[in-house]
Amino acid sequence: MSHGLKHKPPNELSNKENETVFYRFVARFFAKLAATFLAGIRLFTSFLARQIGGDRLSRKLKTSITIALLVIFTVLTGHTVSAQVGSPPIVPLNQVSIPEPDNIGEFIRNKTAAIALGKTLFWDMQLGTDGNVTCATCHFKAGADSRSKNQINPGLKAGDRVFNLVGAPNYQLTAADFPFHQLEDPNNIASRVISDSNDIAGSQGVFRADFVDIVPGSDKDNVTPQPDDIFRVQGINTRRVTDRHSPSVIDAVFNFRNFWDGSAQNIFNGVDRSGLRNPEALVLQATNRRRLRDVPVRIKNSSLASQAVAPITTAVETAAEDLPIAPLVIDLSDTDNTVRVRDTNGNLVDSNSADIAASTDAIAETSATTAQSTRRRIIRRIGRKAGKKLLALPPLAKQRVAADDSVLGAFSKAPQPGLNKTYEQMIQEAFQPQWWDSNMVIRVNPNTGRRRFYRRPRNRPLSTIEYTLAEYNFSLFFGLAVQAYESTLVSSQTPFDQFLAGNRSAFTPQQQQGWQLFTRRGCIGCHASTELTAASFRNVSGRGRIGRAPIPGTPVEDTGFFAIGVRPPQEDVALGADDGFGNSLSEARLAQQGKFSQLLGENPPTLDPPLSPSDSILANGAFKTPGLRNVELTAPYFHNGGTLTLEQVIDFYSRGGDFGGLPVLNLTTNEKQAFVAFLRGLTDERVRFQRAPFDHPQLFVPNGHPGNQNAVVNDGKGQATDDLLEIPAVGRNGGNPIPDFLSNFSTTGTTLSQ
Repeated sequence: MSHGLKHKPPNELSNKENETVFYRFVARFFAKLAATFLAGIRLFTSFLARQIGGDRLSRKLKTSITIALLVIFTVLTGHTVSAQVGSPPIVPLNQVSIPEPDNIGEFIRNKTAAIALGKTLFWDMQLGTDGNVTCATCHFKAGADSRSKNQINPGLKAGDRVFNLVGAPNYQLTAADFPFHQLEDPNNIASRVISDSNDIAGSQGVFRADFVDIVPGSDKDNVTPQPDDIFRVQGINTRRVTDRHSPSVIDAVFNFRNFWDGSAQNIFNGVDRSGLRNPEALVLQATNRRRLRDVPVRIKNSSLASQAVAPITTAVETAAEDLPIAPLVIDLSDTDNTVRVRDTNGNLVDSNSADIAASTDAIAETSATTAQSTRRRIIRRIGRKAGKKLLALPPLAKQRVAADDSVLGAFSKAPQPGLNKTYEQMIQEAFQPQWWDSNMVIRVNPNTGRRRFYRRPRNRPLSTIEYTLAEYNFSLFFGLAVQAYESTLVSSQTPFDQFLAGNRSAFTPQQQQGWQLFTRRGCIGCHASTELTAASFRNVSGRGRIGRAPIPGTPVEDTGFFAIGVRPPQEDVALGADDGFGNSLSEARLAQQGKFSQLLGENPPTLDPPLSPSDSILANGAFKTPGLRNVELTAPYFHNGGTLTLEQVIDFYSRGGDFGGLPVLNLTTNEKQAFVAFLRGLTDERVRFQRAPFDHPQLFVPNGHPGNQNAVVNDGKGQATDDLLEIPAVGRNGGNPIPDFLSNFSTTGTTLSQ
């Protein structure tokens, strides 16, 4: 973003715009109140609709505010939030069932083994292309990321390639940089804007490079570094940074969909995040050891699995390997040593000798990409490549695992790194044989995408384009195993839960005041019920996946997704974006277009009045409402990571946001302090001190590069050397808290040795 403001400042919003924001909030809030007040609420919503328009808006706004506050006070002094229309009951979190797939037994045969595999994969640094980056790299501190050096994205989703905060990557953020939208008076949305930035505090990942292939037995892939014209210092590449802040994975199991934009679908297809939206997502099933068939996988209540596979499917490969494939049935004959391939109608499409690839010389395709495949694009990194890489490596080979790790302790080689099991063993223990047990090998031509099937050779190792069934189906195992592990990360032992269970002393008087304010000032509308998010499985299932917003015009919205004015919606359309298959991420838009049932696997809710082509859809700039548990540990805040402290967050809501979407609350100092006290009462101390189930293996996290935004050290390949932060292994009894955001980390100042 340029240093000048590109957007109309809040103090230049018209009276009508301010009035619309206010009415929208009040109407939404009223629609969430007790069922006994529904008739009055509808009358009041109609009243609001009549108020918008005309030339006397300023006077009408003051009058409407007075009326609204009087009505809100009257209703709320006599009724509790537990009577919200359609909301799940507010109970301690340990009384909320964890959503589970109804067909999970078709895939997982040992849940305990699946959890162990998932935890291993989540923390294993060998997963990434550089042997340093894994899931936990961006989710090691209370399920989120507390690094603060080289964590800035210039706002690429807004089309901005210029760093605004400091002008270059590898910058060490400071408290003075926050919030990213700074006002002369933080209590007044109309006050002078001191500074504004569309930069994002994201998470650093890998360097820019073209993926070539895996290297058997190595944790580092064969990649070709490419000059990076954005993430570089003095012509030297730095690690690239994500375009949204990393949300916590703790309690994410309760979300109906995952990711800020909801792109991780509730139905897991075994391949990627897209669920039914990807019609060509198929895995191979062994009906017996001599027969394979392509099958679609449909596993409900598995958005965590959809989320898990997304990061392993984002490298650059040949386009041919991601081409659509026709479903096939493959038979290895037990009489004439022939493999016959048929389509789903039984038509023979190919046949070959079962021993066609007994020797390396017989392989027609090469492992490397040839000149035919010059067309490249950013596509899904096929999970089978990650599977082929990891199944050849000892699990957690570079990381120590505590002997008393609550899940992995029995397999730990402490004090040496790693586990005393192989990935192949762990997969076989966790998953049904039909997904990994076969005599056949699948070869995928990297230039054409064509698959060949034959008996596994006994006299040579497989090449990097030949896959066992376990390697080929790795995305299925990865998604479901990581989901099984993340489903254990439930922070149900907070003072808030004790308070809900009847222990009134679990909350201080100030925290009780904050909870009352939270419910009475409308926060509970978006941060609903026990899970503290309207995007929860319980809330979405109860209310319906889409609904009418209780504002003038009754536009249609996705349940649990809201635009609250953190940034202008055009900078990141979020829910309004395309899913990569030509369809909107917005389920309301899918319903309007008649695609809901086809792409989501169920009929859309019936709306009153029925959805019409002329209805307005609220999607652009709408983000999934995050839960609030452990929020004091997960700074910075919002999807852009642009707010540093809980106090700044409360200031944001008190003044009515930054770019419209919220009412002005005008909280007093006492009320703000009560809000913050309540939020601090949402912390599970097991999370803070890394006690089971939040214990973990050792981890080395890239934490920027030696030097600063003006100079880095070249590693000889055009890439900056790394500073690595060690997160020590802890067992079930936990350890010291991980430093908070902006705290001084102790780093190794070098690249991890092999």
